[in-house]
Amino acid sequence: MPYPPYFTEEHDRLRESVRRFVEKEVKPYVDQWEEQGEFPKSILRRMGELGFLGLRYPEEVGGQGGDYFSSIVMAEELARCGAGGFPMAVAVQTEMATPPILQFGTPEQKKQFLEPALRGEKLACLGITEPDHGSDVAGIETRARREGDGWVIRGRKLFITNGPRADFITLVARTSDEPGYRGISLFLVEMDRPGVSVGRRLDKVGMRSSDTAELVFDDVWVPADRLLGEEGKGFYQIMWELQGERMIAAAGAVATAQYAYELALAYAKERRQFGRPIAGFQVVSHLLVEMAVEIEACRQLTYSVAWRFARGEVPSKEISMAKLAASQTAFWVVDRALQIFGGNGYMAEYPIERLWRDVRLNRIGAGTDEIMKEIISKEMGL
Repeated sequence: MPYPPYFTEEHDRLRESVRRFVEKEVKPYVDQWEEQGEFPKSILRRMGELGFLGLRYPEEVGGQGGDYFSSIVMAEELARCGAGGFPMAVAVQTEMATPPILQFGTPEQKKQFLEPALRGEKLACLGITEPDHGSDVAGIETRARREGDGWVIRGRKLFITNGPRADFITLVARTSDEPGYRGISLFLVEMDRPGVSVGRRLDKVGMRSSDTAELVFDDVWVPADRLLGEEGKGFYQIMWELQGERMIAAAGAVATAQYAYELALAYAKERRQFGRPIAGFQVVSHLLVEMAVEIEACRQLTYSVAWRFARGEVPSKEISMAKLAASQTAFWVVDRALQIFGGNGYMAEYPIERLWRDVRLNRIGAGTDEIMKEIISKEMGL
């Protein structure tokens, strides 16, 4: 791709490899996964074998030792599979549940949880949202209290991607009575521990190729070494995690918009009305131009912010801007693409209707549009 200095020839080779994998081993099966409401765990193991789950992780923990833009490549290519649920589930594995283990975990925690996750042997999920606390992370009520040489966890988590089949969860829980963000900690909890259960599997509008659940923790005992990082610092740790999550969400949203644009462009050139391709009508051609312009603007914003993030900066304002702009643009582009398809776009036999259902989540997950605006306004001193 012609985007120096962000991508190198090594990135181009990786992109070709991931694209071949998607075309051969993912895209032919996504319709089936959508119907089943889940993808097979075997595809995750396959990605582990190919090294795709640990692209930007150090070699000492089983990763490939690549840079952050390796993850951008992965997000962009997976977005072209035609079903948003699968790339979302992979992102939970690689960009949400496991980065805190690399950043804050002990050598033993990395060996027991991170390394098998990068091999695709263990499916991970992240537990933040609760029935009464979505954007208000500081208000979570799931509690972890000390008992003997461990902790007892009680509470519920909602909208947990990979939740029904996960092997472990990176869990946010309150460990003291201090109000707000103080007294929140992270834990690594095996999902087969007594007291952990799936309260209910959730039926979603889109993203149907991944499974989602409400999880129940009914006095779940975990040993002391399941505390991830420092006690009482979990809020700061999860806020750090969310920056990377939003960054990769922005990249995925831009890629989804690009894919929808390409579908609409091809259709507009082939679909004939009034004796000529509809792309020849100014109302359609100008709309395609507007789509291309908005996508490119968001792409450049996302890449420039990711470049800073990859070098150790955490520009939360700009990350929020990229996530907000990319999510809104992707939603607009996919909706316009469906309009170009007309009645066909509303039919299940055409890929655009699924993109239309899937892309709506981008404006909710990893921080709603409204939360992104709130972060930006505070950074602006408003």
